Amino acid sequence: MQDIIQYFSKLDSPESVLLYVLVITFVAWVVSRVLRYIIVLIIKSRKSDRFGRTSIQFLRNSVKFFVGVFAVFYIISTVPAFRSKASFIFSGAGILAAIIGFAAQAALSNLIAGAFIVIFRPFRVGDYIKLDEERIGIVQDINLRHTVINNFENKRLIIPNSVISTASILNHTIIDSHVLSFNNFKVGLKADIDLARKIIREEAVKLPNVIDNRTPEDVLATKDQIDVRVIDIHTSYIHLRAYVWINEPFKEFKNKCALKEAVHKRFVKEGVDLPIPISKIIKIE
Repeated sequence: MQDIIQYFSKLDSPESVLLYVLVITFVAWVVSRVLRYIIVLIIKSRKSDRFGRTSIQFLRNSVKFFVGVFAVFYIISTVPAFRSKASFIFSGAGILAAIIGFAAQAALSNLIAGAFIVIFRPFRVGDYIKLDEERIGIVQDINLRHTVINNFENKRLIIPNSVISTASILNHTIIDSHVLSFNNFKVGLKADIDLARKIIREEAVKLPNVIDNRTPEDVLATKDQIDVRVIDIHTSYIHLRAYVWINEPFKEFKNKCALKEAVHKRFVKEGVDLPIPISKIIKIE
């Protein structure tokens, strides 16, 4: 052991420097792996707490970076050959500022934006968010540089933190996971609206994720669980809309499809008049 300490204390040959760098790198890798493993265990124990889980997962992603940076600076400060060159390169504060400003501007902006996301929590790991019609899905990861969103095609959207932190985001699950789903239907002008409304209500309550969001006062007043309204009357159809509360926003589209299919089958079976485009023919003499 004494021989090893004396060997590393000199660091006056390329072989000793190389071996020293490899040892420090290996130690940093082990420390990073151990810390990340501990953080993963904490994440698994806090699955129900998405706020805490997001912060811990961001910390897990940061550990490897910061341990690596610390190892690099430790090697530079302890190896005489590296330390002398580093002192020469970074002797001027202006040079150091220029290097940081030009080489790390984008990285620092993403790092700071990522920290703000974790602190102010506009969204969390596991949230269902929407930036626009194409960028929509479930937040899978938040790291130092970017946020990963898994869309409903099982494709990953990689968005820099500096971009997503300044965007307007629709968060479906930040406080309450219950959502009010708008389901639109069209019936013919001669359709029995009351029958159509009855069919829509009966089929809607059969869906597995539909919930009763009525207050006790609404129940006592015999208010219907599913509200169905006439939105508009056009030249060839009547527009109906059903307001359906569901407890799982990730399955809203699936529920809409199932409800449309079930209602259409009932309309056909029970003779509800369906919309038919009306064309007006003008005869020119």
